[in-house]
Amino acid sequence: QVQLVESGGGLVQPGGSLRLSCAASGSISRLSAMGWYRQPPGKQREFVAIISNSGTTNSADSVKGRFTISRDNAKNTVYLQMNSLKPEDTALYYCHALDRGIVHWGQGTQVTVSS
Repeated sequence: QVQLVESGGGLVQPGGSLRLSCAASGSISRLSAMGWYRQPPGKQREFVAIISNSGTTNSADSVKGRFTISRDNAKNTVYLQMNSLKPEDTALYYCHALDRGIVHWGQGTQVTVSS
């Protein structure tokens, strides 16, 4: 079993920044893709960004140029640097990771962008 624990969420003013972290632990074989989804209030979960174990990244158009995904393979940790935050970025952010063909999810960390 793989456990994912997110941290770094919180309340921030529009234009501000936050950095999310997600650490994987447990019976890890070889993590391939890791990334982030989010679920805004009253809406469905949506893709944010993903990174392969070789560092190839992809992100949603809505966050391009503002959010940067990275990972530390030695620490089994993925990060999401979020800059120029907008109220519409308010959501519960979930980390996910693919290990041996199985997708694992974290419990989520809340990000609220409000003045």
